[in-house]
Amino acid sequence: MNIKTPKAIKGYWSNGRFVKPEEIALEEVGPPSKTQLKAEAGEKQALGEALLTLRADLMARLDLPEKLLDALAQAKRITNFEGRRRQMQFIGKLMRPLDMTPIRAAIDEQANGSADLTLALHLAEQWRDKLIASDDALSQWLTDYPATDSQQLRALIRQARKDIAKPEIPGEAPRHGKAYREIFQLVKLAMAQEPGA
Repeated sequence: MNIKTPKAIKGYWSNGRFVKPEEIALEEVGPPSKTQLKAEAGEKQALGEALLTLRADLMARLDLPEKLLDALAQAKRITNFEGRRRQMQFIGKLMRPLDMTPIRAAIDEQANGSADLTLALHLAEQWRDKLIASDDALSQWLTDYPATDSQQLRALIRQARKDIAKPEIPGEAPRHGKAYREIFQLVKLAMAQEPGA
């Protein structure tokens, strides 16, 4: 005679009741644990530290509550270590109800620069290199940006070509002189003044 023993039911005991694996997936997520709350508070306090170094234009875009702005201004004036630590805790507390997404985006923009600014700089570099490389690019530039001082630009291009033509040591990368940098500044300024061109 073969007697079958019942299979053990898998699960665990939690808060005085037995929870089966299929119930685990269906079980509602409870309130956050103390560890999660502490980690969130630490993150918000760190974001508060980063807000102290944020540029004024980015800070104005955030539309932060007046009480938080006052607390940040006070934290900048506090030099005592313990006083500053307590002020940062207070800032973290004031930040609890706020949405952190725009704050993180502003801090990231300050650290890495905006994508638009980076694109504009890359375009200015490309134009500078094209202008130095060929005369056709100069006529195209003057068509696109007619307000440019053509005599100054031509003189800078000639000087930049002379600087590139004489490397000091054979095989060394050419050093770019003052004219090379001035072309970049002129191009960047012209592109900023006429963004639609």
